[in-house]
Amino acid sequence: MRLAEIFERVVGPNAPVRFRAYDGSVAGDPESDVTLIVRTPVAINYLAQSPGALGLTRAYVSGHIDLEGDMYTALRRMSDVAFEEGRRMSPLQVAGLVRDVGWVKFVNRVPPPPQEMRRSTLLGRGVRRHSKGRDAEAIHHHYDVSNAFYELVLGPSMTYTCAVYPAEDATLEQAQFHKYELVARKLDLRPGMRLLDVGCGWGGMVMHAAREHGVKALGVTLSKEQAEWAQKRIAQEGLGDLAEVRHMDYRDVPDGVYDRISSIGLTEHIGKRNVPAYFASLYAKLRPGGRLLNHSITRPRNDLPPMNAGGVINRYVFPDGELEGPGWLQSAMNDAGFEIRHQENLREHYARTLRHWGANLDRNWDAAVQEVGEGTARVWRLYMAGCVLGFERNVVQLHQILGVKLDGTDARMPLRPSFEPEAP
Repeated sequence: MRLAEIFERVVGPNAPVRFRAYDGSVAGDPESDVTLIVRTPVAINYLAQSPGALGLTRAYVSGHIDLEGDMYTALRRMSDVAFEEGRRMSPLQVAGLVRDVGWVKFVNRVPPPPQEMRRSTLLGRGVRRHSKGRDAEAIHHHYDVSNAFYELVLGPSMTYTCAVYPAEDATLEQAQFHKYELVARKLDLRPGMRLLDVGCGWGGMVMHAAREHGVKALGVTLSKEQAEWAQKRIAQEGLGDLAEVRHMDYRDVPDGVYDRISSIGLTEHIGKRNVPAYFASLYAKLRPGGRLLNHSITRPRNDLPPMNAGGVINRYVFPDGELEGPGWLQSAMNDAGFEIRHQENLREHYARTLRHWGANLDRNWDAAVQEVGEGTARVWRLYMAGCVLGFERNVVQLHQILGVKLDGTDARMPLRPSFEPEAP
């Protein structure tokens, strides 16, 4: 059976994309601006062994499946087809498909591409999820790809968290500055304060707090490459007397007294089991009247599982990553002692941020491939386009939650706070 016939059997004869295979067969919309290309029989092995998103990802990352046209458009159109009523195949249809594809595709197994995190690698650093060694391996897998690559994708701010867009026409850099200033205003940063930024990435919040508000800021990250890059940038900006970034696990931050704490994009990496202790440790480090701003990707509901261990994101992007519901996170902060003063969902802003990152990658594609190889660049193109769709369709959200450590019963908050910075 020719591959185009199998494609039509799975997605229907009126697929909104064009399909072309190495056996010369074609299917789908011949006028489509998106074409899915099966280049080699190895792609069929991947799909036979891991039907669905994982098999497609393996085949695409390794170059056995290719795409002409916009990745986001392709994912959105195929997602629409997948959710159409009647598109699900019955067990009998699946059995027929297996017969037509050939059992040999299941027997002759193909190893995953090297960009996939092997379970054995994680287990080698710790059987228990979110042990220090295993967390270090997971962070290394994702964040120590290449600082030069991240500069191509993230832009000059080197900020790998959701931006906040003050206007429809705001640039990525304006939106990232606006995000940091929003965090600063929620924390009410003032000259002379001490700020702890846990999971600080390349030090964006640390430098913003020091440069814009005269705050003495310490950032910690598990990525050695991030810490080295941040310290170099701090020196270049002449902020060494106020700002510092250390290569350190958040659990090893020495006890001290901080006026404010920001946690921007770290909660996703610490694991649900550790969240209560995490918030309790941050509460203990704050002065009475101090504030914590937690900024993290969330599930839209509290009763959804925190992770899909066999999913594409867990295998290729964020090993051991776990997402909680916003209500559960807020309760955990509250139970740790924080009084919750403000919460907001920035879901649409993250979709827009990811669009800008994806555009940066496409614009700098040749340089990105030269820096990290085509397989890794393909992982990022697929991952970012898929995440745009996820935020747009409310599969995931992004919440900022502001908590206060009361000074007795005094929250040290104005009667009606105004957090929003002025638009540029």
